[in-house]
Formats: sequence, C-alpha cells, structure tokens
Amino acid sequence: MSKKYSKEHEWIQADGDSATIGITNHAQEQLGELVFVQLPEVGQTLSVGDEAATVESVKAASEVYAVVSGTVSEINETLNDAPETVNASAEGEGWLYKVTLANPQELDELMDADAYSKFVQEST
Repeated sequence: MSKKYSKEHEWIQADGDSATIGITNHAQEQLGELVFVQLPEVGQTLSVGDEAATVESVKAASEVYAVVSGTVSEINETLNDAPETVNASAEGEGWLYKVTLANPQELDELMDADAYSKFVQEST
C-alpha cells in the first residue's frame, strides 16, 4: 500500500493490519539535526491524536501524534543510539514505530502523496 500523510507531517504505510509510522522528510528538514528520539512502549495502545513519540533537535522538541488507533508492535531501536537516522532517511530507515491497526478505515482520513505535497506548498 502507498504511504498516507497527516497534516502534522507524519507518514504511515500499512500492510494488512500492520502499519509503519514516521515523520516526513519535510518535518525533519524543519526540525534540523535530531539529537534525541523518545519512542512509545511496545504494547502501548494509541488513539488518533495521542502523543506517540517525541523528536528533539538542536532547535526544538516536537511531539509526534498517532495518526491511527492501534497497539504499538515494534519500535525502531536504532534511533536510541542514532537519532540522526531520521534526518538521513525520514521516510525509510528512520521510521519510528509500528502498530497493529485497530480501525483500518482511519487511513481514509489521511492524505495521499499528491495531496500532502500540495498541503506543504500551501503552508509554506
């Protein structure tokens, strides 16, 4: 399945009832060099809009919000020692966490790549 995007600059890629979530390349560019990432706990249940993670850069700390409801199934342990992985590959190796989807229909509320690109252009 293709990636979907939120207005808070998170991306999600679902595969069946599992989904991988991270921040967009645009978001990491705005933040600058990341120095710390706080990830959710495996087993944690999230609802849309919940604070799921925190990314901290030399400029600021930003919350990462849950874009779908579900249970955290995995976190990207690499980021504990190498948060800059998000800067190098925000929409690839720099993913933050994975969830088991509680309500796959929530994906329909998110933007596709074209809509997100337009959203970013209009908001800058």
